[in-house]
This record gives sequence, C-alpha cells and structure tokens, in this order.
Amino acid sequence: MTLKGKGFYIWKIPDCEGGDANKIANVAKAAGLSHVLIKIADGIYTYNYDWNKRVDLVPPVANALRARGIQVWGWQFVYGSYPSKEADIAIKRIKELNLDGFAIDAEHHYRESGKAAAAKTYMRELRGGVGNNFPLALSSYRFPSLHPIPWNEFLEKCDYNMPQVYWMGAHNPGAQLARTLNEFESLKYRPPIIPTGAAFTEHGWTPTTQDVEEFLITAQSLNLSAANFWEWWNTREVLSPKHKIWDVIAEYEWDGGGGGPQDITGKYIEALNSHDYNKVVDLYTDEAVHVTSERTIVGKGKIRAWYRNFFSSLLPNGTFTLTSFSGSDNSRHLSWTARSSAGNVNDGNDTFGLIDDKITYHYLHYTVI
Repeated sequence: MTLKGKGFYIWKIPDCEGGDANKIANVAKAAGLSHVLIKIADGIYTYNYDWNKRVDLVPPVANALRARGIQVWGWQFVYGSYPSKEADIAIKRIKELNLDGFAIDAEHHYRESGKAAAAKTYMRELRGGVGNNFPLALSSYRFPSLHPIPWNEFLEKCDYNMPQVYWMGAHNPGAQLARTLNEFESLKYRPPIIPTGAAFTEHGWTPTTQDVEEFLITAQSLNLSAANFWEWWNTREVLSPKHKIWDVIAEYEWDGGGGGPQDITGKYIEALNSHDYNKVVDLYTDEAVHVTSERTIVGKGKIRAWYRNFFSSLLPNGTFTLTSFSGSDNSRHLSWTARSSAGNVNDGNDTFGLIDDKITYHYLHYTVI
C-alpha cells in the first residue's frame, strides 16, 4: 500500500504537547496528517523510554494516533559500529510496537570509509527480521553527489527513499527538491521518493511560510505520493511566530492523501469528550447491549438515558483519555482515564463487540475516585 499524504517526525515525545499522547494525536488529526514517524531507537539503544520510571513513552502515542486513523512509523539513528545489534533493537521495537513502517536515519557516521559492509549487514538482518512486506525507508541526505554514504546497500532493501531536503541558507525548496529527484535517478536502486522538508530553525536560518508551501506544491507537482517534515517540537514550539509554519502545513490539502478511517475506539473517546450523548449513542446499533457489573440494558433509548446521566451526574465536564486499545475486525478492548469535577477514573476498561463498525455489545468497567 502506497504511503500518501503529509507526515511529521517526532524526536523527543516529552517535548511534544507536553508528552500528552491524546494531545499529540488530536493535533496530528487536525493537521490532516496521514502518518507520524517517532524515534524508537538510537544505535543499539531503545529511545523515547523513561529509564527512571521504566515506562515506554511510545505505546500511548502510537495507540492514540492509530485510533484516529493515522499511521505510526518508527525511526532509528544508526551509527554502523554494531550493525547487527542495531538491527536487533530495530526489529524488537518494530514488533513490540506493531508499527506500520520504519525509517533508517543514516547520516555522517556512514560517510566513513568501509561502512558499506555495515550497511549491507544491517539491511540484510533488518529485512530478514521484519519480512518482505513490511515498509522500510531510508532517511538521509538530499544530494547523493555530495554525500558518499553506501546508498545502494541501503536502498536495495528499502520500499521508500525519504531524503532530507533541507534548503538551509536558501529559500528555493522547489529547485532543491527537483535536483534531489534528478540526482537519485543516477543510483542503481531507486525506490519511490517521499521527501522530508525543513520546518525548523538552525544557525539563524528559518524557512518562510512561502518556502513550506512551495515545497508541498512542488512535491505534488512531481507526482510524489507523500511528504514529511522535520520536526514536531521545532515546528510547534521553536519557530516564530508560533504555529505559523505548522498552520501552513496543516491547512495544505494533500489531494489523495489523508490517513485511514478512524478506529471505533477513537470515535468513542472523541464522542465522550464532546459531552453529547446523542453523538455517543450514534456509535451503537439499534438493539445494542450495554453491560456493567450492576446491570444490563438493551436498546438505544436506554443507552441514551444512561449517557445523559453519565455526563450530567457521574462525570460532569469530564476529559477522557484513551490509554490503549487492542483487537481488530469485530472486537476491541480499550483502556481509558478521565478527569471531571465529580471525580477521576484511572481504571476505565471496556470491551466492544461490533457489527459493521457499530457497537452492538459493550461491557464497561470504571471506578470514580
């Protein structure tokens, strides 16, 4: 399946929207992103993991994004000193996080002589570990003529090439993107290109809103299926005026892009946060069954009355957060928390049975404290 639309790289989760998974997902959804790429490994080490609390920071963000129909990719900065170990940690993280794709960030360490063998080892073991159908991409320099890394050893086993088209010191992204595509035509292996544009400031240089729009327009005019930007925190918190560049990217409509359909778990949490019981009940079939440890009710009418009381008395003005979900096809299991003026929930735990993406059976457990 071809990757389409707009994507963003995340470097450090705690820096993005205060590390709040649902805020990240909501901002991504509002911006029309089809995919987000999160750093999950650095060399041979796990990344975006709180070692003091022993908590992996990626799963809540990944779950929240997926619930909103946004693909979750991982990425790893590679050094090439221990290619087998770097491949091992990448495979481990890809599998435990159930990622949609993975990008390899190979830069100046791979300019050193003798690194072609390391690239070949890394890619052989990575591809062997994830299988032939899992999407892999290379994220590296924009002009191969200026950067002698082992391009073919990486690209031979990649499904996409995601060059970093950073037009630093200039304001001609269209011309630089066109040159990028032209230069990669000279390589032996030429997977589809999904360029990464500049949405950061460095050494006093900052892209303009016109730059960013030109980059996007050029990418589509060159018939590229998608485009990425580096990097979430820089774009949201560092660039000035605040959110100006982000808004340009968010407002740009990528024809044929966009993520997949929003998962029922995301729709449910979104409906709860609307405090509109009719919007919640619209997610159920006419004869749906709603079960708690205390009672069972059947039908939209009774379910609507229950949610009316839920919003007015049990958890008034509640803010609901999806913490995880699992399942596919006709079943889902989700965990959630809530904060309200009447109390908080830390153990929300639901099971859905579905027919045609509507809830026909719902077992609900939570404790207000």
